[in-house]
Amino acid sequence: MMETPVHVIGAGGIGVAMGYALARAGCQVVMVEKHPGKLAAGQSHGMTVEGHDTIKVPFVAFNDWTPSSEAILLLCTKTFDNPEVLDRIENKQQIIPVQNGFDILLDSQPHYGEAISSFVSECERNRPYTRITRPGDLYIGPRRPASDAEKQVLADLADALKEGGLFTVQLVDDILPYKAAKLMYNAAISPLAASAGVDNATLLSDKLAKRLFFKLILENYAILKHAQMPLAKIGPFHPDTVAKILKTPGLPEIMAVFFKPSLRGTYCSMAPDIGSEHTEIDAYNGHLVNLAGDMPCPYNRAAVRLINYITAQRMAPNYAHLDIMVDGLKERGIAV
Repeated sequence: MMETPVHVIGAGGIGVAMGYALARAGCQVVMVEKHPGKLAAGQSHGMTVEGHDTIKVPFVAFNDWTPSSEAILLLCTKTFDNPEVLDRIENKQQIIPVQNGFDILLDSQPHYGEAISSFVSECERNRPYTRITRPGDLYIGPRRPASDAEKQVLADLADALKEGGLFTVQLVDDILPYKAAKLMYNAAISPLAASAGVDNATLLSDKLAKRLFFKLILENYAILKHAQMPLAKIGPFHPDTVAKILKTPGLPEIMAVFFKPSLRGTYCSMAPDIGSEHTEIDAYNGHLVNLAGDMPCPYNRAAVRLINYITAQRMAPNYAHLDIMVDGLKERGIAV
């Protein structure tokens, strides 16, 4: 059993799944949360992963939380919450982010480890009750050259998460290729599914959504290769193989039939943020636009424009937003 305490910052889908797995393995877990309803429910009733018993651990309000000088801090918030969280943490090396996307502020910190998940966990808004809607792995490893002591912390954390038994865990030598590969997919799924208000499977069934989805994946892959970002295998295929499939006439349609059932009823993490003040578009497609530099990336630029427009207008999700994205591309001479 890992003796180092763990503070999980953010009781969302990933935070609850990881906190639950660690508590199940006998670790000292503290959940830190801002949402009043979720906080109250956690304090009264504990947290639950669907299909498993409820576990009670301490739930602390973010404003009342004092980061422990000895605890591992699992950062499971959205990237737009990072400034407020980082401002509370004195020793940034204790942080192990478990976030999607690339945040400039977070990337400037000295922390040594990160994790990225290929499984999908969706938490209820008002209570720490989550269900894993799509199985997958949790990858954990260093983000920079790490000392033997730092590597041991990551190994101990990986072992504890494995013992929790909710998802498979892979301890890797370098987390960045896995994070980049996840971005390749997230930056295609999130702006389309979230703005249109559809589940992820719709991106493999609806004609327009599918066309935009495939275009974005290929453009994301091209940007990452252009930036010489190493890519790792997340899911059944390596990104190199995915790009070859999408470039082979007729094959993407065949593959879509097989993958659609696993995505039915699952939603991207950006979906709840549409219509609110913030989204993670800067950490997804915005990051890719910056990586591209002078390289043309019309679909990512269109995705950023669309989400920023929706956010500025506080618009609800609507399938018609995909038509707005297409119109914007056509105005710039991009055939869709």
